[in-house]
Amino acid sequence: MSLEPASSDPGPRRLSGLTWPQAARLAPYSVLAVPLGATEQHGPHLPFTVDTEVAAALCERLAAARESVVVAPALAYGSSGEHAGFPGTLSIGQRALELLLVELVRSADDFAGVVLVCGHGGNAAPLHRAVTRLRAEGRRVLAWSPSGPPEDSHAGRTETSAMLALRPAAVRPELAEPGNTAGLVELLPVLRTGGLAAVTPNGVLGDPTGATADEGHHLLDGWTATLLTAYDGWTTVR
Repeated sequence: MSLEPASSDPGPRRLSGLTWPQAARLAPYSVLAVPLGATEQHGPHLPFTVDTEVAAALCERLAAARESVVVAPALAYGSSGEHAGFPGTLSIGQRALELLLVELVRSADDFAGVVLVCGHGGNAAPLHRAVTRLRAEGRRVLAWSPSGPPEDSHAGRTETSAMLALRPAAVRPELAEPGNTAGLVELLPVLRTGGLAAVTPNGVLGDPTGATADEGHHLLDGWTATLLTAYDGWTTVR
């Protein structure tokens, strides 16, 4: 897929700032970047919106580096049933998320393609199924997610550092405490049957102590570079 410059107009590259005539001019030469997140517990020290905020920040960085990208409003609800033992978690489940993503991407056919940037690991299975179906229909769609250490997969040092870089006022470092630091593969059998509460009373998989904003900026820079590589490779394939 070869893209022409989105527009010579220096106007907004966020769908929230466009009118439909602007979108009509941009869409044929633009890729829509959709941040996919979740509303789920992230330990006693982080807000429910971590996954959504990380995904949104990465989409913004992608758009800042590639003028062919238009950022859509974030999808703040995902498949978070494994966090059901922690009050405040909101989940739409795997089947609903898969259907939502299929219909959402179908509705974006005016754009040259869609990039789904996912900040929540629990969305992976329905996201994969949705992308497989959409590609079979002939639609141009890329799914991408940031990576992290398997022993630090939820509300640990990685996500805490990222939030200290993105929104430090939302982090409560005095409440940060280690959770279960076993590898995710080791925990999966119990996770699948009993959810996160069965393996970590405080909702943390990893150790957030020692997290820093500097480390968070480094992580975000690394994720951005990887996302740009994936995006550039995808857009050059016809």
